[in-house]
Amino acid sequence: MIRGAGGRLRSLGGSFKGGSNSGNDSLKRRDKFEDSITIHFRYLDSTRNYTLDSSINDFTRRFPIPPTYITLGNTGTAARNLLFSPTLQPGWDPGFHAFDIYKYQLDKVRFFNTTRPYSELNYVLAGRGEQMIQVIHTQNIKPNWNFLFQYRLINAPGFYKNQKTNHNNYLFSSWYESVNKRYNAYLILLSNKLQSGESGGISDTANFIDNVAYRDRFNIPSKIGGDPAFGTDFFSTNTGSGNRYKDFNVVLRQQYDFGKKDSLVTDSTVVPLFYPRIRFEYTFQYSKSSYQFSDLIGDSLYYAKNYGLKLGAPVDTVLIQDKWVDMRNDFSIITFPDAKNLRQFLRLGAAVQNLSLNNIKGDRKLYNIFGHAEYRNRSRNQKWDIEANGKLYFTGLNAGDYQAYGSLQRSVGKKSGYVQLGFENVNRTPSFIFDPHSSFYLMTPVTDFKKENTTHLSASLYQPWLQLRLTGNYYLLTNYTYITDFYKLQQEGTLFNLLQIGAEKTINLGKSWKWRTDVYFQQAIGNAPINLPTIYTRNRIGYEGKLGYKNLNTAFGLELRYHTSYKADGYSPLLGQFYYQNDSTVRNQAPQLTGYWHLNIKSFRFYLRAENLNTARVLDKKFGWTNNISEVPGYYYPGLIIRFGIFWSFVN
Repeated sequence: MIRGAGGRLRSLGGSFKGGSNSGNDSLKRRDKFEDSITIHFRYLDSTRNYTLDSSINDFTRRFPIPPTYITLGNTGTAARNLLFSPTLQPGWDPGFHAFDIYKYQLDKVRFFNTTRPYSELNYVLAGRGEQMIQVIHTQNIKPNWNFLFQYRLINAPGFYKNQKTNHNNYLFSSWYESVNKRYNAYLILLSNKLQSGESGGISDTANFIDNVAYRDRFNIPSKIGGDPAFGTDFFSTNTGSGNRYKDFNVVLRQQYDFGKKDSLVTDSTVVPLFYPRIRFEYTFQYSKSSYQFSDLIGDSLYYAKNYGLKLGAPVDTVLIQDKWVDMRNDFSIITFPDAKNLRQFLRLGAAVQNLSLNNIKGDRKLYNIFGHAEYRNRSRNQKWDIEANGKLYFTGLNAGDYQAYGSLQRSVGKKSGYVQLGFENVNRTPSFIFDPHSSFYLMTPVTDFKKENTTHLSASLYQPWLQLRLTGNYYLLTNYTYITDFYKLQQEGTLFNLLQIGAEKTINLGKSWKWRTDVYFQQAIGNAPINLPTIYTRNRIGYEGKLGYKNLNTAFGLELRYHTSYKADGYSPLLGQFYYQNDSTVRNQAPQLTGYWHLNIKSFRFYLRAENLNTARVLDKKFGWTNNISEVPGYYYPGLIIRFGIFWSFVN
């Protein structure tokens, strides 16, 4: 659900030449032919302007896989967070999140305002034919009308069989403001097409490391998917047996304000101003999505053993699919007590959601009616930021679901440090894969699952002078839902809690030499069906400076990632879900090691990385990169990967 006029603020950090965090610079008064560019953006549900990030020390800001996530061993395959991060959204949820990091998300769509057309061309190439291409273009058609186009392709054949991925993301957004500043319109057209081959893991986990025949890891048989030929053609969209997720989204938000007109008079121009007091807002959202698993050469023994499915022997087709249509109409009224402080407001609204499900179990028409409220107050002196919001489902599929959230942030110190405290309580219906009407519900007999309830307490401290960020999260959970044994849906009725503490610190080792470290501790208490690494840490030790060249910014060094041993979640290819297991332990005997060299010359950024250096070893007097690690039972990461990326921005 697209949230209201305030929303939770996101900080991207960094800066871009000519950018403005304040948003007070009038784009209309700038000369579009001057050399510099003023460009900033905002999110649909935020009131703050942001500038583009030009930093080069962290490659994960440019790459879809966040640093705390692990995958099945190939870019584009199912991924999950090593840090506990439960779903905290009430209402309808189809339940498929293993590929979310590869999607364009509605709440992350940017609306730009720029004095000159701006474009980005991004290209990342890695071993085994992996490629990522992204094109971004934005420009103002008029000073009060902007559009953005964005496209991304991720194609990775993989080092192991049946791991090929092919993801396509499309985005168009537009923002328009009337000349008198009373009317605003926001449009989003967003589509994701995600395809990932599924192998079920390799079939020989005991002997493959030392087997000479398996020096090329593509020769190792997989449990499902057959024996396809290797190919690097990124125009080919055939990923074989696996998961195919599609979605198409349209969002149109319109706002009309009543308030006070004013103007700013300069030597040569008169700039009209408007201070709203009451805003009427209407949001229309239409989403169409499909979640499909298919295996045209399904191994009957594999599916009988792991899913209890009876197929034709010895090979048969497996096809499971849920198709959804989601249409929402949302109307809100927003009041601004202080006409000159748009970051203080009260918002009240209500929405009607109509849902349509189509699958082999029959068509269903569902609905929800819910209300929402939000209060925001960011003081004019920028020292206090108060947020309180809530949502309640009155009737329909998710009747009784609710969310209550509150946070208080206070700026401290002279260099924009802050302290933030937060509280959240969510009562939600389990994701729809826990509903017998889903095609992915394979259990018999049917189980009735209660609503999940999660209380979340959070605290954070950021002090730029000390280059330190501390975070703390405490969760209380009851009726927690999870999956075991590939497809068995479970619920933990007893209350349990979980503590998570994090620290991010930059240590100056000398002139231009830095040690950036992130450390997290997490511990579940009680009868918790959750297995997590107790400690996770990421460290980057290297040089960050100009190396004597005025326009050359350089960062090079070593990156180390490590987590303690734990019983990692297994993965169910048919459901596209990670599941709880207590048999296999994942051990990282040495840190994952990456050597990197990043540079920035004006609008050009270059990244060169040597990943998985920790896989080096000598076997039978022959050197190789074959000491592969596993993050998910049955799945392994490849050996050495050389990855380079080019990110080039243009001002037209």
